[in-house]
Amino acid sequence: MYNLKSKKVVVVGGSSGMGLAVAQLAFELGAEVTLTSRNLEKATAAAASIAATVKGLALDVDDEQAVNAFFKSFSSIDHIYIAAGSTKLGSVTDGVLEEAMQSFNTRILGNLRVVRAVSNKINTTGSITFTGGVSTDRPIAGAWVSGLGTASAEQLARVLVMELPHIRFNAVSPGYTDTPMWDAIMGDNKASILASVAEKLPVKKIATPQEVASAVVFLMSNASVTGEVIHIDGGQRLI
Repeated sequence: MYNLKSKKVVVVGGSSGMGLAVAQLAFELGAEVTLTSRNLEKATAAAASIAATVKGLALDVDDEQAVNAFFKSFSSIDHIYIAAGSTKLGSVTDGVLEEAMQSFNTRILGNLRVVRAVSNKINTTGSITFTGGVSTDRPIAGAWVSGLGTASAEQLARVLVMELPHIRFNAVSPGYTDTPMWDAIMGDNKASILASVAEKLPVKKIATPQEVASAVVFLMSNASVTGEVIHIDGGQRLI
């Protein structure tokens, strides 16, 4: 069921964290993998860390012309996972609203730019998987942009099934995951903060990027699953 042999897989935002873990696992399961980053050097280094045959290319999902040009080079694609995205912390009443919303726009519009560019390139039983998050169900003060972003990604997995039924759309919804994204946000307190979060979870552990990747690969591999959101949050949305 998890055989991706000779499938063409593109991971958008694949130079670290969950995206890199998906690229690694897809390659191990036989896929022809292309991963992207805004930074070409990071993309090529990440690809090389997996195998010489993995392609690492630059792509900025905020640039519609760049997205269209990037995917024009593909004659067909089997599966896409979009990990690209960031967040911004702060009060909804502080700062410049347009600047605060940039992270949200990157998530929702970036996802849609990719979908529009590949709508006629996805092979039969192919899929696009978005990245949501536990903030959809458990928003916290100061992370309102994140909550809007993850909710929009998960809703895309539902509404696009009706718009483009020849493509399977799904989403993964991770909780706190031990990825480099949290380094800049939590700094030196990362380990202690994640340990504190883990203690409150029913499973008493923080998810790894590899555990999220296994859910993404399941969604790629099972041709009967569409419009689904898989939670990899250790039960956080329930507490």
